[in-house]
Amino acid sequence: MDEAVGEFVRVERDGGDPAVAVIRLDRPKMNAIDARVLRELGAAAARVSADDDVRAVVVYGGERVFAAGADVKEMSEMGFAEMADHSRVLQDSLTAVARIPKPVIAAITGFALGGGCELALCADFRVAAEDARLGQPEIRLGVIPGAGGTQRLPRLIGPARAKDLIFTGRHVAAEEALSIGMVDAVVPAADVYGHAVAMAASYADGPALALRAAKQAVDGGSETDLATGLEIERMHFAGLFATEDQKAGMRSFIEEGPGKARFSGR
Repeated sequence: MDEAVGEFVRVERDGGDPAVAVIRLDRPKMNAIDARVLRELGAAAARVSADDDVRAVVVYGGERVFAAGADVKEMSEMGFAEMADHSRVLQDSLTAVARIPKPVIAAITGFALGGGCELALCADFRVAAEDARLGQPEIRLGVIPGAGGTQRLPRLIGPARAKDLIFTGRHVAAEEALSIGMVDAVVPAADVYGHAVAMAASYADGPALALRAAKQAVDGGSETDLATGLEIERMHFAGLFATEDQKAGMRSFIEEGPGKARFSGR
């Protein structure tokens, strides 16, 4: 079932697993990310976040391209005041994707450049086609990444590697991206979508509240000092003892052994 979010972004349910939602970008020809796409991405993120039937999410740009970058024509004539407002929309929309409280997998075909790369960085995992290219080429336009590239990329691959990519603006081939931890799997282009959906489905049967807590603990803890991160973990851990899934999971472990629990998401 497709759920229209806007002109260029929609939420689809994968036929193989109704618990997996797909945020589908579809702005010909290269999925350039303009203000409308940003608003629609934010709306799609809010929709899958609020839908309890959705347990995992795939972000996909189609068979040809993930997203080749921001709409340069839209931005080229903006001044400081306009960009100060637009950049807030830019960051907020992608942050909404990063904060989806469920496992999120980016399925990357073709190019994921600039804002497209920054969108992919918002996912928990990235599956790339063998011929995919990723990068932050903003330096070649006389600017820097503005949708999280200078912050999420170094957290993922380390400051030195991130600086190399940002300073040069070069494109990164899929195999190099895999070797430096920028993507998590490289598969033939025809298999990217199926691999990402299967990966999402592997999380969809898990305890939804525990998965949400795990994601929030890892993401929140990585942005602070160890002591604060441990406190974040402790509070999430203790909070899960108020859920039905904790009771079901531990009861099943005691009575049936590990790996047999069935979770309700409550």
